[in-house]
Amino acid sequence: MVPVATFKGANVAVFGLGGSGLATCAALKAGGARVIAFDDSPVSLEKAAAAGYETADLRGIDWSSVAALVLAPGVPLTHPAPHWSVGLAQANGVEVVGDIELFCRERRANAPKAPFVAITGTNGKSTTTALITHILEKTGRDAQMGGNIGTAILSLEPPARGRFHVIECSSFQIDLTPSIDPSVGLCLNVTPDHLDRHGTLDDYAAVKERLIAGVQPGGTAVIGIDDRHSQAMADRAERAGRSVVRISIRNPLSDGLHLDGADIVRMKAGAVVHRFSVGRVGALRGTHNAQNAMAAYATCEALGLTGDDIVRAMMSFPGLPHRMEQVGRIGRVLFVNDSKATNADSTEKALAAFSDIYWIAGGKPKEGGIASLARFFPRIRKTYLIGSSTEEFAATLGDYPHVIAGTLDKAVAAAAADAATDGAADPVVLLSPACASYDQFPNFEIRGKAFRDLVLAMPGIEKA
Repeated sequence: MVPVATFKGANVAVFGLGGSGLATCAALKAGGARVIAFDDSPVSLEKAAAAGYETADLRGIDWSSVAALVLAPGVPLTHPAPHWSVGLAQANGVEVVGDIELFCRERRANAPKAPFVAITGTNGKSTTTALITHILEKTGRDAQMGGNIGTAILSLEPPARGRFHVIECSSFQIDLTPSIDPSVGLCLNVTPDHLDRHGTLDDYAAVKERLIAGVQPGGTAVIGIDDRHSQAMADRAERAGRSVVRISIRNPLSDGLHLDGADIVRMKAGAVVHRFSVGRVGALRGTHNAQNAMAAYATCEALGLTGDDIVRAMMSFPGLPHRMEQVGRIGRVLFVNDSKATNADSTEKALAAFSDIYWIAGGKPKEGGIASLARFFPRIRKTYLIGSSTEEFAATLGDYPHVIAGTLDKAVAAAAADAATDGAADPVVLLSPACASYDQFPNFEIRGKAFRDLVLAMPGIEKA
């Protein structure tokens, strides 16, 4: 745990009592604060009370005595409208922050030189976060991974010299972290997502940029420059005097990392200083994962690791569940769980990595649907549609072969049967929904687990 002593003796309101909210309550209490916790869910309130935290409806408290409101990242700060708790805090001049902000304040107070890597981007940040952590651990470092992936940041070990915090940051979390100041700040990409919570793409990109703008003096900004917002972000960071490492999977760079055929090349001042390939790493299949590998290399290099050590550790990366996860095979047919692909941009990476695809898609659709994926339709042998997006996606697919399966179990059965008759060398049954899961599943993890369980229950399956 990271005890939050910066609010010792103060009253702190906490709204949102999921995993990170309860971790926040524990950290504040351990640091000597008085915590007043609340949630709209009676079940969450009961859990907090049972854990020994003071609970009270924040609509009835004396806000003049409150030092801060710590808001869970899933609760709207600005769009489509501020949550009522935010309105109350702002009306009373109370700052609204998140748990990562509390971590940043504790780090500055107690161990400002402790290595802190903050990772953001629309796509790829979870894999990159895990890959950086894997490399650090394989090279003997104490690496603490958390934030938007896995463990709540305040449940990790406290900042200390020689202890590396590798933290995935969503746009919601960055919005609640006004003083974020990593030693290495990483932004992979910016594409449309969460616009219902940020208003416009420009506003969304501006939130991502706060992580880069906050990189502490002497630190490094690592930025994927294959979209216009990120390219401009890199230019502004450099003009502001920050050390910037650019990465690109589209264009050669004289300084940074780029692709040369199947190789990743590290360039400095126009010269090649390292060349390597991750083609043998199944968990890093596809050009999108080449970008993740570049980002991890640049980050670990900035942290003082040698290129040879970085690449050697990278070769044993096992990947993450639900992200291009190879579940198993039946004969030549490979079954891939890419449930984490909750938008078209993410699904594009999976479709680009395979051919002869039997694609399971659908769920709660996001803006734009799958229209941007049209150039991949010819390599899809058949699409199996599930969820509330069915009619919209069917219209977009038009004459391309597709069937309305409705539910995941029916889609898996039909796709497996069709793929088994395919004469191609490596047919793939691919769950890459391009949609949120919320119409049929609570989250993408449960959706992915359902797919994995269905596949592993099939006769003749050989687990990957």
